[in-house]
Amino acid sequence: MAVVPTALAVASVLFSHGALAGPGQNRIAVFAALDKSAGEVTTLKVPINETAKFGTFRITPRTCHTRPPTEEPRTMAFVEIDEFTYDKRHRRVFTGWMNAESPGLHAVEHPLFDVWLTGCAEPLPSRQTKGPGNGQAVPAGRQGDMGGKTSARPLPPEPSPASRQP
Repeated sequence: MAVVPTALAVASVLFSHGALAGPGQNRIAVFAALDKSAGEVTTLKVPINETAKFGTFRITPRTCHTRPPTEEPRTMAFVEIDEFTYDKRHRRVFTGWMNAESPGLHAVEHPLFDVWLTGCAEPLPSRQTKGPGNGQAVPAGRQGDMGGKTSARPLPPEPSPASRQP
């Protein structure tokens, strides 16, 4: 019977420290692209919902998520890749999720070009982050140690225990 309270306590600690938080959004998806005819690998940094050209490919990431190191998969992006041939035809060669930690499972392999996700960049600020130890929501950007930008106005000091008593 002591297992249930212990499990609840562990879940409460994990939740309060953000371990169960959703993935972080990013502004840029980072790809490696191989031109097999030249034998060169190129790094492509593509903003979300914009299209980059690589050879006959047009690569459009729709979202790029990252998770903390304790959660798998850490880095994923939903990507659309179209091939435009020299005779003005095009076809979709890939639509789906790419996983940076397992590039062989979710890469585009083509006779001339290969493309795989290597990471995400420029995280978007979260809407709210938890304050340290108090469970109160603090607007993003108000805490420098939580990954957001530091605000020009410092946070007010916490009242001392003596001032809290009636």
